[in-house]
Amino acid sequence: MNKLAKEKQIQIIAAMVEGMGINAISRLVGVSNHTVLKLLADAGKACAMYQDGAFQNLTCTRIECDEIWSFVGAKNKNASPEQKADLNYGDVWTWVAMDANTKLVPCWNVGKRDGAAAYEFMMDLASRLKNKVQLTTDGHHAYLEAVEDAFGGDIDYAMLIKIYGKAQEEIRYSPAECVGTEIKVISGNPQKGLISTSYIERQNLTMRMSMRRFTRLTNGFSKKLENHIAAISIHYMFYNFCRIHKTLKCTPAMAADVTKTLWSISDMLNAINQFMPKPPSKRGSYKKKERGCLKRQSLFVFMDEF
Repeated sequence: MNKLAKEKQIQIIAAMVEGMGINAISRLVGVSNHTVLKLLADAGKACAMYQDGAFQNLTCTRIECDEIWSFVGAKNKNASPEQKADLNYGDVWTWVAMDANTKLVPCWNVGKRDGAAAYEFMMDLASRLKNKVQLTTDGHHAYLEAVEDAFGGDIDYAMLIKIYGKAQEEIRYSPAECVGTEIKVISGNPQKGLISTSYIERQNLTMRMSMRRFTRLTNGFSKKLENHIAAISIHYMFYNFCRIHKTLKCTPAMAADVTKTLWSISDMLNAINQFMPKPPSKRGSYKKKERGCLKRQSLFVFMDEF
């Protein structure tokens, strides 16, 4: 059967979650780029499905959310108007939620930086939480309606708005210095000492260091949106279940009581195996078709008559 050995799968996934690109993984493991991309797509879908079922009824109490920029195919400034309107091309944003106490990332969403993506992201987050939480986001206006629709008034929600020293139109193209912050309480009674986005912003650095597709100023960016989403799913599966957090001395999934044990990449592959595509069935022995034999026999009988 044409099935990649598990040892090779472990090597590919290990290189992938440490920030290596597809070409480098292909050279290191000794397989084709197509093989690496096929495993990326299959394992990515399986990781997303597994975590979707595992992260339910979470007892988180303090959530931080943020969006991180990346692009697929080309940046928006280099894309045509038709490409900009297509989600599969141009700038994409990954909306991420993190439990500030356990460092667990229970959900994420890939889309544009608009109200529709914010709504989908917040509805997903609300469906996974068991109890009332304190939520902190940045000042992006799309959060306001999305949080209201997902949680209603049953949440302690505040925005941490950064104040920059440059005009807003200049921030997009050059680094801007943050000269201060403003806290804006939106609903409930959040504890002001816990209103922060520091953990989720640090997590953005983890994403850029651990996924080649998020590295700036390289040609390792995603060429297909499906592969971009799959890489994120594998990254968070490894981050939540296999990577020990230096402060917690355990994985985020262990701290959140999602699992009791430390996983290896082999354990991770075993867990998602039920969601992976089935290998091709073994081909049986070759059998001659009787109809063909009958045709040849009838030809011989026809020749004997003459």
